[in-house]
Amino acid sequence: MSDQRDSVDGDLGRVLVVIPTYNERENIGPIIERLHKALPETHALVVDDGSPDGTGELVDKIAAEDERVHVMHRTEKAGLGAAYIAGFGWGLERDYGVIVEMDADGSHAPEDLPRLLEALADADLVIGSRYVPGGKVVNWPKRRWVLSKVANTYAKVALGARINDITAGFRAYRREALEKITQTDVESLGYCFQIDLAWRTVLAGFRVSEVPITFVEREIGVSKMGGGIIGEALFRVAQWGIKQRASQVRRLFTRS
Repeated sequence: MSDQRDSVDGDLGRVLVVIPTYNERENIGPIIERLHKALPETHALVVDDGSPDGTGELVDKIAAEDERVHVMHRTEKAGLGAAYIAGFGWGLERDYGVIVEMDADGSHAPEDLPRLLEALADADLVIGSRYVPGGKVVNWPKRRWVLSKVANTYAKVALGARINDITAGFRAYRREALEKITQTDVESLGYCFQIDLAWRTVLAGFRVSEVPITFVEREIGVSKMGGGIIGEALFRVAQWGIKQRASQVRRLFTRS
């Protein structure tokens, strides 16, 4: 049964979970263990941005004993978006059929991943969503929950995208979709990176689906989300929204 789930019903090939890390030494081991308990054949690529707490060195030891675990060492903390893009490139070069985004801090339950993979039967991108029926957030401060809801509503309205949790960071891509949407440079970070890739997926005509998950606030360590990342998202989403509306107006006049 686990082999079937790991290969997405044998249709899409091998699964790679990309996990960016920066100072996640206490979290990364248990997350990898839970991932392989849920999906034994799935591979994990930890992209470590030179964590001073020794996260990368710890994963090196895990990888030395487990061929399903891989490590990419980066020399500086260049941001979530850059780490994911590097991990995506690594996975695409090695012909994985599905590439997954997942946090190292326990916010994304590896036990939910089989449902995301199953949903790829009818989609090109599946998002683990907090804001569809059945989805929820646990242990978040009220201020953070409000910020997240406002950011998602803002992006949804500005872009006209029918995605309820467009900022979510737990998602699974078919390789064909990921190859297409990353052909041009992706420079956005954080919230904005997730919005950027989801929006590119929509514009490219791929199918996007949302699966409810329970998002749990990290118990160990601190969030990497800062005000600069939020400001970037507000600015870029406004730009993309204006560009989309202008394109719609041009098409309307062209048809006339």
